[in-house]
Amino acid sequence: MKKDEILEFLNNVKAAHTKWIDRADNIIKGIDIEDKATPVDATECAFGKWFYGDGQKLNVLSNVPLQCMQEMESTHTSFHKSYLTIYDIYFSSKKGGFLSSFFKGQKELSPEEKMLVEEKYKEMQELSKKLVDEIDRLDRRITAISDERIEAL
Repeated sequence: MKKDEILEFLNNVKAAHTKWIDRADNIIKGIDIEDKATPVDATECAFGKWFYGDGQKLNVLSNVPLQCMQEMESTHTSFHKSYLTIYDIYFSSKKGGFLSSFFKGQKELSPEEKMLVEEKYKEMQELSKKLVDEIDRLDRRITAISDERIEAL
């Protein structure tokens, strides 16, 4: 592991979470998203793969408390659950027969679904901000550690 690569990766993660918010917003607005196969599981996205792989090596660093990593994990998982709820409402439970698959357009939501989507979208925005804040803290902690100590992990 190299310090500059970790810091660059974490910076990219913050940008990626902005894209997740945009993707959810596009779903809600009825704009066809380019990749319906977007990973909705927190362990399948780039950050999740890193977090449960190389990211775990950071746990041995004295200035990266376990609570920091647990908070990031919890927030990241909750973020994905909120996105999954929105995704499922629009794609997994699409009603209609065979011909409905030929016509694009936004599914008509029930009032309950609309309320749930609004709630989950707001939740996603809050969780994204919280996750970015946690990543910023981790970034500062990693910056304070020598390159040699990071490479020794």
